[in-house]
Amino acid sequence: MARVPYVDADNAPPATAKALTRLPGLNVFGLLAHAETAFVPWLRFGGAVLSGLALDPLLRELTILQVGRLAARYEWDQHVPIARACGATDEQIAALDAGETGHACFTPAQRAVLAFVADMVRDGEVPDDTYAALAAELDDRRVVEVALTAGHYLGLARIMTALRIDPDQAAPLGSLKAST
Repeated sequence: MARVPYVDADNAPPATAKALTRLPGLNVFGLLAHAETAFVPWLRFGGAVLSGLALDPLLRELTILQVGRLAARYEWDQHVPIARACGATDEQIAALDAGETGHACFTPAQRAVLAFVADMVRDGEVPDDTYAALAAELDDRRVVEVALTAGHYLGLARIMTALRIDPDQAAPLGSLKAST
């Protein structure tokens, strides 16, 4: 059970209520809506991560799934359908869920992303060889966007874990405005 009650549009200040009415009724939004002054800017930033980066959408989703697998299952549950819509295969989802990130079903770029993100999540220290593998596959902008995406979702994972968010069913595709 969550440590704080979820905010909904009926009991929120006007700007927060307006934002909540445009979102799927997920606990993550009801939880973070308590941070009134940060909530709408946080939504804008999350929207930029989901649809405004140069990073390939499948790499973005694999980044988020790796964070979810290692830090907060809530994120995994929400993003598996999005990852599939971005081209992730059932084989890739199963391999990642099993921690088999070196599996042949992943491209070299995907394996590099998954290894980099795993190190970021575990302790933040990314070995030189792991970074070099990522930098060999992605330009500087996309390397930073992988790190930005992982950092955003890792921070969210820590908040959800600390405040004991309740699970949700995955939001309908398209309701989170992720680009595919």
